Order: sequence, then C-alpha cells, then structure tokens
Amino acid sequence: MKADLMQELRRKAQASPKRVVFPESGDEKIVRAARRVLDMGIAHPILVGNRSALYSLAEGIGIDISEIETIDNSDESKLDAFVQEYASINPDFPARTARRILTKPLYFAAMMVRTGYADAMVAGLNHTTGEVIMAGQMIIGMQEGIEVPSSMFLMSIPGYDGPEGNLIVFADGSVCPDPSADQLADIAITTAETVHSLLDWEPRVAMLSFSTKGSAPHPKVDHVLNALELVKKRKPDLCIDGEFQVDAAIVPEVAAKKVPDGSLVAGRANILIFPDLNAGNIAYKLVQRLARADAYGPLIQGFAKTVSDLSRGSTVDDIVGATIMVVVRAQAL
Repeated sequence: MKADLMQELRRKAQASPKRVVFPESGDEKIVRAARRVLDMGIAHPILVGNRSALYSLAEGIGIDISEIETIDNSDESKLDAFVQEYASINPDFPARTARRILTKPLYFAAMMVRTGYADAMVAGLNHTTGEVIMAGQMIIGMQEGIEVPSSMFLMSIPGYDGPEGNLIVFADGSVCPDPSADQLADIAITTAETVHSLLDWEPRVAMLSFSTKGSAPHPKVDHVLNALELVKKRKPDLCIDGEFQVDAAIVPEVAAKKVPDGSLVAGRANILIFPDLNAGNIAYKLVQRLARADAYGPLIQGFAKTVSDLSRGSTVDDIVGATIMVVVRAQAL
C-alpha cells in the first residue's frame, strides 16, 4: 500500500508541479532532495541561501544545481520589497525589526509563499515545529475562518482493514496542545479538507473521547460534543459524528453494539480527531511503533498556503515525500 499510495500522489504532483521553497538549503539532504524532485518532475524547487555557499556545497557532494533556482536571503532589493509587503500587513510593526526577521531564511521563505513567489514551503529539518509554525502564523497567516494551525498524519497500518484499506488519518498529532471547542472544530474541518484534496476520500470524521454517545458523562466529553456541534453549524454537509471511543469509530461490530441507532461514521471512520495533543501524539506513535505502521506527516494545515514541517531526523526520501504531499495539497488551494 505504501508504494501504491506514494505513486498515486506522485502522479498527482507531476500533473501540475508547484514552486516549493526550501529555506534550509545549507543541509546537503535538502540539496539532494531538491535535485531529486526536479528530476522527478514533481516540483520546481527554490533554494534559499547564499548562492556561492550553495554551489560550493552542491559541488562538494556531486549534485548539479544549475537548473535549480537559488535566491539569496540577503538580497537588499528583495528584502526591501518584503519589508514593504510586511508593513502593509502590520503597519505598526517597526520596519527595522521586520527587516531583521526577514533576513532569516525561514521567514524569508515564508514571505516568498505569502507574496505568491512560491506555492508552498518545506522546512523543519533544522528548525523545531514551533519555529515553523511561528513563521507560518506571523508571515503567511491563517486560512479564512480558521483560528489555529494543526497537523494530520496519514497512517498506513499493516493488518488493518478499514474503509480505505490499511489507511486512516489521525489529527492533531503535533501542533495544538489543548484545543478549545472552537479550535477542535477547526482541526476537524481542516483535516477533512486536507484529506479530500490530498487523497480524494469522502471524509467520515469521528470525534474521539473515552465515551460513546453518552456512556460516560464528563465535562471533557461535553467539550468534544461542543466542538462537534460547532462543526455541524459551520459545515452542515460534512459527515461527522461523535463522541466515540476509538473502537466504536473503526470496528463495525463494536459500533453495532455501542451505537445501536446507527451512524454514517461509527465503525466506518476514515479520520480520527483526538481531543488533545496528549492523546493524538501518543496514539500515532503507539500505532507506529507497536503495529509497525508508516506515519506520513505531519502535514501542517490551517495556513492560507501550504507548509510542511519535517522531522529533524528526516531522510532525503522523507523530504521528497513531504514535497509530493505539499504539491498535491497546494494544487487545491
């Protein structure tokens, strides 16, 4: 399934390659990945950094980057334009401070996405998730109607036989620690949108808890139910239900017992929304390690344009995979 999934996403990316900026081009893995995505025809990579240093690094590892666009983040003319653009977004922000921020490759690259020079950004190899999120929030901004960024993981689980084969989506597993009801609603909505655009699934979203349809009354359960009602008001056509224990969400036999009145989601969910980051992060790592599952992601969502957050241990293959995913996601925005 892993090969089939990535081949399908690769074909989608190749159908309409996007301009993807890489702000961490001082790392040889980024240079290798940029060359590979160019050769595969899945993206038009842009490397941000000192041009002579980039060419020296590429020459040292035997990679030809002459066909790859490189942009120096210390270029005064580009910085001037970016500072003016940022001043139009935040007129009270000091220009000197904005210039200092925008000289940093991560923020410079984010502004390239903001201004439309690039369609997506792939970062995180040498930055924390918090740093990537901060650049996205500060420069790119949020999708209209969405308050909080979040993440989704596409889980490929050996032996699991669900409505999408051995695939299922978990959210949020890496970004929002303690979401309010409004933020939890945001996570459900953006994950459904991401899944539909990336995978062509019809989302069936399960809001998870330790209770199924009132079996264990508690304020934490009410919190999930409040989020569910907000989603239904904002997206009445979205197939979403809850609150469910995870077995009621994904096992038809359990759903038949615990949800006797029936549900379009119970036992058939393809998206699991966890109530907080404790649950989501533990769940995806537990499944990854104990079930030997592949966890594709995190794909950051909620921003006005596409951003991917790499693990700092990412391989070149991981970076290429993340690039494929952001290109397909960017095609829908």
